[in-house]
Amino acid sequence: MNLHKILKYLAYALGIIGTIFALMIMMTDSDSIIDYMLIVTYVVLFIVIFLILVYVIKGLFAGNIKKTLTTVGLFLAIIIISYLISSGTDLDLKQFNDKGLGITESISKNVGAGLYAFYILITIAIITTFLSSAKKLFNK
Repeated sequence: MNLHKILKYLAYALGIIGTIFALMIMMTDSDSIIDYMLIVTYVVLFIVIFLILVYVIKGLFAGNIKKTLTTVGLFLAIIIISYLISSGTDLDLKQFNDKGLGITESISKNVGAGLYAFYILITIAIITTFLSSAKKLFNK
């Protein structure tokens, strides 16, 4: 039995278990069933993350490692640039700390860096998609 069939049957089994728990939640008023549903969700999440890592590492050594390392380097450059442009002092942290949230300038800077990285990456994705579509349109 190859890996594809095993994963297909595992996906079916987890889907059926998730469906059973979802039906149990709809039929009862008990909140304890939600805990079981979350456990199934975490199991599926960890399986997916594990499989992604396995296939990425497998593809890394099977494909063009120079191109892969260039892409990873560019991604890290975007993260570093995002961190450098983020100030962390964009908003008043007193109102958050009065509520007991414990927000510091470092946390605010990390959140800002994540937002800037998201904006940069989504812009690149949109431009790349547009250019790819335009290239296909003009090559016909």
